Amino acid sequence: MSIYVGNLSYNVTQDDLSKVFSEYGAVKRVQVPTDRETGRARGFGFVEMESEAAENAAITALDGAEWMGRVMKVNKARPREEKNSRSGGGSWGNKSTSDDGYSRRY
Repeated sequence: MSIYVGNLSYNVTQDDLSKVFSEYGAVKRVQVPTDRETGRARGFGFVEMESEAAENAAITALDGAEWMGRVMKVNKARPREEKNSRSGGGSWGNKSTSDDGYSRRY
């Protein structure tokens, strides 16, 4: 399972996050997504720890804690939702047949 860490400073690094969470157990992996254009951290990250007990201890201790001038939001990460290439599910861009029997392209 993974831990979501939100409301992080834009200056945070993976090493910074790893050091904070390692106080509660062994850290397996840390991800800090960055903005494609600026390269700056996006203000959130994900931490995977070796055990569920370590995850729970870190969540309990760090949720709501102030770090680097921000109050962190720490909880179990939810599974990533599938993103469709378009929303609405219509037939935009595909041929469809109207009530009068003619094909129409939208």
